[in-house]
Amino acid sequence: MKTGVLADHQIRQMISTGGISAASPILNDQIQPASLDLRLGDKAYRVRASFLPGKDSTVAERLDELTMHELTLTGGAVLEKGCVYVVPLVERLRLPKGMTAAASAKSSIGRVDLMTRVITDQGIEFDRVPEGYDGPLYAELCPQSFSVVAQPGQLLNQIIFRQGKTILTDDELRAVHAKTPIVSGEPVISDGLGFSVDLKPQSGDLVGYRAKRHSGVVDLSKLNHYDPAEYWEEVRTTDGRIILDPGAFYILVSQEAIAIPPDCAAEMAPYLAMVGEFRVHYAGFFDPGFGFDAAGGTGSRGVLEVRCHEAPFVLEHGQVVGRLVYERMSETPEALYGIDIKSNYQGQGLKLSKHFRSPS
Repeated sequence: MKTGVLADHQIRQMISTGGISAASPILNDQIQPASLDLRLGDKAYRVRASFLPGKDSTVAERLDELTMHELTLTGGAVLEKGCVYVVPLVERLRLPKGMTAAASAKSSIGRVDLMTRVITDQGIEFDRVPEGYDGPLYAELCPQSFSVVAQPGQLLNQIIFRQGKTILTDDELRAVHAKTPIVSGEPVISDGLGFSVDLKPQSGDLVGYRAKRHSGVVDLSKLNHYDPAEYWEEVRTTDGRIILDPGAFYILVSQEAIAIPPDCAAEMAPYLAMVGEFRVHYAGFFDPGFGFDAAGGTGSRGVLEVRCHEAPFVLEHGQVVGRLVYERMSETPEALYGIDIKSNYQGQGLKLSKHFRSPS
């Protein structure tokens, strides 16, 4: 198999050969151009604290020590904000030598500030599956801003499969940009493509949203359902800067329009650990075709999920807040994000998750 991130048809091949298996048949809708959506099982374990099993333990063994109570997700269960839950996933992996996997929250889940990470038996880091792993997958769920209702079969996490070393060097990325532009304007390339925050919109003064502290529950099965005003405060500025409040969660947008060509995928990463008193946290993966002209994207802006830490922080228009790490695909996907599959966020600007009605 060629080095790179596996494409949709290669993921199907892994399913047919047993590299990916599941308690119930994997649905075609779960397979994205360069990733697989993972389904929640029917049980959740409320645990005392987040954990990694470590190289000598399975997740089940740690659950025996840390579980406070067990709940069934069948029919929908409320997961309370500020609490930590572990949910066995329906899918399991048997990775061949030379292949690793990496997981992240799906973009809609990051946008409701539901922290979710995949853990594995003998795992020593979140969202990473080592080569040769043969075992179950679990999702850790920790709602941060809103309590949520979750049900079995929901797709909160996605996983990509990497054969060998997949990340493009800065020189390779410049060559990609020269052939098919990956960003509007001049690219800032240093360990990936830097991107900055947009606090001077072309029209009006709405630059983002801040999560309200005491809102209702969000049922993850309800789309285009909730009134944004009940959950979010609008963030407006006319002078190109905002002050981030400690502990608050914001939805902002990148200044740059970004494109992922068909032979690449990308992952959002922190720009620098020391970039400031805030962290942009990342609905991780961008599929091939995101923002790509031929896939109906004409450049799509990156939605930023930002949490401020200990001190209030002044965020300025154009401040670099993150980077996109581009990776080569092993093969070009059969379907591209946006045109061949129904994609919620192609051609996006500032946008809340799909659970909220579009502001009028």
